[in-house]
Amino acid sequence: MHTSTASEALAAAARHTAQTMPLDQIDPSNAQLFVDDTVGHYLERLRRDDPVHKSHSPVFGDYWSVTKYQDIMHVDTHHGIYSSDWTRGGITLMDPPPGEQLPMFIAMDQPQHDDQRKAVSPIVAPGNLAQLEAVIRERTRKVLDELPRNETFDWVDKVSIELTTLMLATLFDFPLEDRRLLTWWSGVATMNKLTNPDALGPQERMAELGKMLAYFTKLWNERVNAPPKTDLVSMLAHGAATRNMNPMEFMGNLVLLIVGGNDTTRNSMTGGLLALSQNPDQFAKLRANPALIESMVPEIIRWQTPLAFMRRTAVADSELGGKQIKKGDKIAMWYLSGNRDEDAIDRANEFIIDRARPRQHLSFGFGIHRCVGNRLAEMQLKILWEEMLPRFPVIEIMGEPTRVRSAFVRGYTQLPVRIPG
Repeated sequence: MHTSTASEALAAAARHTAQTMPLDQIDPSNAQLFVDDTVGHYLERLRRDDPVHKSHSPVFGDYWSVTKYQDIMHVDTHHGIYSSDWTRGGITLMDPPPGEQLPMFIAMDQPQHDDQRKAVSPIVAPGNLAQLEAVIRERTRKVLDELPRNETFDWVDKVSIELTTLMLATLFDFPLEDRRLLTWWSGVATMNKLTNPDALGPQERMAELGKMLAYFTKLWNERVNAPPKTDLVSMLAHGAATRNMNPMEFMGNLVLLIVGGNDTTRNSMTGGLLALSQNPDQFAKLRANPALIESMVPEIIRWQTPLAFMRRTAVADSELGGKQIKKGDKIAMWYLSGNRDEDAIDRANEFIIDRARPRQHLSFGFGIHRCVGNRLAEMQLKILWEEMLPRFPVIEIMGEPTRVRSAFVRGYTQLPVRIPG
């Protein structure tokens, strides 16, 4: 059976299962649904029939799935009721055992969250972004110019990973020759043996993150004794709210900055190419009018939704969507579902590069935890497409993508492509 026919058959079967399965059996956190790219059918059913849904996962236990745009916005902006604090479980559905809990500012409530976030936010201030733009463009050109012609290669490795890892190394002022360590540590930070048999076990995982901590501690020690600079390590070392972090807190914030700066942009770089190849009418529109890159970039980020959900924990009894949420309950805000909510976004299930309001999406979160690097991510994607369009009239997708086995990071491990030349 041809690959695309096989995937269409899989999609049709998944749609049927999702529409007919008893509601209480639907668990969107099942990583297999992400590997197969069928989770959307289950989220669609929940949006229609049970928008605030009590799910049960054999891995994560009971949790609420919140699937409608407005309900997600409500949870994301009421942080007095719905906490993201690491001491209550943080931002993923897994409750890490003692010793594996990583404090990081995305998994903190106010005021500590705001103070630590402030320490790193100058990295994405307009002046700094303007300086980074020339570096990003020069590197993007070099990476694209060195791509093979007339042979199949892996887009994820040669373009998405390479560009985001170069960018991360720049943000941290990290030795370029060791940059692939950043990619490795990003994967280690988000892997989970319970959902992915190929992942490292908990002790091995913490040992690898310990190596990351040791490497960055060396950089920290060099920079804390030098005048403040504009890289993230220097900002953390000199920031009033971050300079006295304990090692676990430093590790946690490194994980946040590495994953935030790597997985999201990287998976949108692959997801965008895939979306355009699956929607040739939109690709033709883009070639006819390259100025549409401006509105296409946020549409790619909405369409991909690189982090499928964020968790919150109720700190008080509350009501949401007519359901009684009890203190201590876990809540998954399914950004992926909110971004497909037809009641909030016109033609939400279509990829449209010239939307009137392309930035109306939940991929960056909302409220105090809105992604600190959102403008940098958009700039990287914009430059990539500005440089790709004139270079490659055609990029052929040569097979199905291989997707990350995770319900949290919605991404790709491989995408075979070929550039005729």
